[in-house]
Amino acid sequence: MIPVIISGGSGSRLWPMSRQSDPKPFLKLSDGKSLLQNTFKRATNLLNVKNVLTITNEKTHFRMQDEYQQVNTKNIICDFILEPFGKNTAPAIANACLYSKTHYSDDEILLILPADHLITNEDAFNNAVINAIEIAKLGYIATFGITPEYPETGYGYIEADKSQKIINGYKIERFVEKPNSETAQKYLDSGNYLWNSGMFCGKTSTFLNELEKYAKNLLFDTKICLEHSNIDKIKGNSIVHLDSDTFKDVENISIDYALFEKSEQTAVVPCSIGWSDIGSWLSIAQTLPKDKENNTIIGESILHNTNNCLVYSTNRIVAGVDINNLIIVDTPDALLVADKDTSQNVKHIFERLKNMEHKTSDAHQTAHRPWGTYTVLEEGPCYKIKRIEVKPGASLSLQMHHKRSEHWIVVDGIATVTNGEQILNLKPNESTYIPVETKHRLENNAEKNLILIEVQCGTYLGEDDIVRFEDKYGRTQ
Repeated sequence: MIPVIISGGSGSRLWPMSRQSDPKPFLKLSDGKSLLQNTFKRATNLLNVKNVLTITNEKTHFRMQDEYQQVNTKNIICDFILEPFGKNTAPAIANACLYSKTHYSDDEILLILPADHLITNEDAFNNAVINAIEIAKLGYIATFGITPEYPETGYGYIEADKSQKIINGYKIERFVEKPNSETAQKYLDSGNYLWNSGMFCGKTSTFLNELEKYAKNLLFDTKICLEHSNIDKIKGNSIVHLDSDTFKDVENISIDYALFEKSEQTAVVPCSIGWSDIGSWLSIAQTLPKDKENNTIIGESILHNTNNCLVYSTNRIVAGVDINNLIIVDTPDALLVADKDTSQNVKHIFERLKNMEHKTSDAHQTAHRPWGTYTVLEEGPCYKIKRIEVKPGASLSLQMHHKRSEHWIVVDGIATVTNGEQILNLKPNESTYIPVETKHRLENNAEKNLILIEVQCGTYLGEDDIVRFEDKYGRTQ
């Protein structure tokens, strides 16, 4: 079985932690691990898993590799299919199936997992997967239906046909869109409806046969795109860079609309696995452990006479006095205070920031790069100060800037610096000045992280004022 992890979307309802360039799967919860890392661990803890295939955006690829590396204790092979821009779940799954047919097997069973779900009962999840595999072997595509605990209006539902049992599952009668509260209560009372988890399991051949039958044009366009795409091999892992010119012709549609609502080869496995799709701050508050005053706390906080709140802090202490039913999320450059019952409306703030092209809609102050991270400490007219951290064995590209000079001061580690014609090895408290239009490169050849402070001065300080001449991460194009 090959787990297929699908990661996309911006998670607008989880702003300010989730942003366009730093989306929901990277959100860290109380265990210190991201949703993506927990999904990867959950997938690789299943029996006989030796490969994981991930479908994601080109921009998040290196960040995902870093996240996987931190928890990949079993040396699982991690293949990637990289989309040039977001589409939807049907193109992602079609690409996974076509890739599986070519590189794995026509009979390979694929387990489709969104990257940003929370599952607290891993034993129950493992049992549900075993049941889904047995159903998949019979030529069905199995989905995981979550036994509803309350009349939720934020999820789609699946109606099970309990007159047609298949092993430990049922044939699917129909898929239902998100209902109003009255309809959701009726679904709950009937006992025939399950929450649609968006997780699927089926043989590669079954997926492809059903796509050929119900989404022929999408499957054809996906084949054309793959034929025009490049594949890299890095340390035994395959990385497919989808061709943007042909990918834009692939239909933007969900797998539910493209296939599952039409196919007769679908089944549902009912399960109670402590599942949440973490669609809002309210869902986080409902899912995670609480203190005796019913508060969910992530990070450091001090609360007095505070009840039924979610307090999420990333780098400083948050104090709450005499408050109730609030969501407080504190990041270095944005603070959210919202009523807990209407937390879904955070998406409107995100959309307004996005329309304003405000920087807090796109990225955090700490940005992730293939070589490490940089954090903007302060900026103003004609200057910017950054903290740069470079991983062992990593290096920035050989580059230059037309409109800014840079001053590098080493704080920790040893920096190997190319500055024009010079090659320098700088230790803590040593520095170098790089004039405008001078070729330069920063490398960390030591065995621990390199930390330095960069001071930029110039008429323009944007990240697009970079001319790359050489780059070990393929970014010179």
